[in-house]
Amino acid sequence: MRKRLHTALRVWRDEGSKDFFRLVLFKLGLTHSFIAAHQGTNEFRPGVHEGASARQIANGRFGACTSLRVFSVPKAQPQRISIVTDSINSGSLYGGVGTAMILAALLVEARQSRLRIVTRTERAQPGNLAHVLGLYGIDVAHEVEFVFAPVYDSDYEIDVFADELFLTTSWWTTAATMASVPNDSIIYLLQEDERTFYPFDDDRLRCEEVLRSRDVRFVLNTRLLFDHLVADGLSNLAEKGVWFEPAFPREVFHPRSRPASGKRRAIFYARPNNLRNLFYFGIELLEDAIMRGIIDLEEWDVLLVGKDIPKLVFSTGYAPERYENLTWADYAELAGTVDLGLCLMYSPHPSYPPLDLAASGAVVVTNRWGEKRDLSGYSRNILCGDLDRESMLSTLADGVRLAVNEAERAENYRASSLASSWREALGQIVAQIVDDH
Repeated sequence: MRKRLHTALRVWRDEGSKDFFRLVLFKLGLTHSFIAAHQGTNEFRPGVHEGASARQIANGRFGACTSLRVFSVPKAQPQRISIVTDSINSGSLYGGVGTAMILAALLVEARQSRLRIVTRTERAQPGNLAHVLGLYGIDVAHEVEFVFAPVYDSDYEIDVFADELFLTTSWWTTAATMASVPNDSIIYLLQEDERTFYPFDDDRLRCEEVLRSRDVRFVLNTRLLFDHLVADGLSNLAEKGVWFEPAFPREVFHPRSRPASGKRRAIFYARPNNLRNLFYFGIELLEDAIMRGIIDLEEWDVLLVGKDIPKLVFSTGYAPERYENLTWADYAELAGTVDLGLCLMYSPHPSYPPLDLAASGAVVVTNRWGEKRDLSGYSRNILCGDLDRESMLSTLADGVRLAVNEAERAENYRASSLASSWREALGQIVAQIVDDH
């Protein structure tokens, strides 16, 4: 509650009363009705005894898909690539958004273009872009533009060039962009089966409508995700999609020295508001592992790493350390000190944390899901268990044994097949996009 109040006060301070009021309306799902009723439009405007129109109710419910308000300008040089995403601020940087920054920067370099970041829920913190690209030695020649196009506002407008490319990062940012620009100018960086974010409901239906587009170009994170989606009926991805395996440069992800305490470190990737990360199942696994002696707290420290983590005490009275909203460099530094990771993902994608940790020398325990049965092709230090309590506890015990076996763990690390260069990982995709545009 305190964090939400702080966010609201910051918006009021930075954006003013009007934007603050609109943000409140957006959170309540009333944005579209309010805007229609207070602007000189020809849209239906409900009176005291009238209901809202069906369109207004639907648009209010799906405010995140509100189309970008754009105006066309003549073709310009150099060309431009725009990322459309929710936020690039600290809590949003892990994994997916960082990958979008890297892909966009490599496209900008190859096309000798400019880069623009369009954010929809928070004003961008430009230093975060510089931080991520700087870690990977990627430079953007031209000054980067940052534009805030809030979903709850109808006053802004952004310019669009005829030959501009748009890199979107979710089905809802893709839907908003599809409503505003030629769809063949959109590159959708798809890094999860986003249908699994929802039960069988309207959100899932709208998500699948976007995923079935035959005009948008799709770039998929991992062959595993690509194969899953094509096999699950999205045949358009076989025609309009390409896939890549992510990279983990060794100058960023590598083993570090053990902390001064001398105890080994086990971390849990804890994101209670990202339901597919199975936060509650995970903390119960840790509780059982501690009670059964699988994790001996005399020898191990337990860390929770993620976002929105509640204060937690295990039944022994042990309170794990919490690490939230780390910078990318701090996250990589922490990963290099970890011996064992528990990273759950109730979806077909392996997710970044298991790969980050394996690239940093740790042993990782994760779960199977559908065709995601075995991730040893990335590293033999990644162990998969079935999603039931006893299976996962058994796999966690195997993980502890491997983590303390220094020789086998080190050999598995050296034999890892994880890519170490983003330029190599994305090179063919970048070249193909440049050739097509």
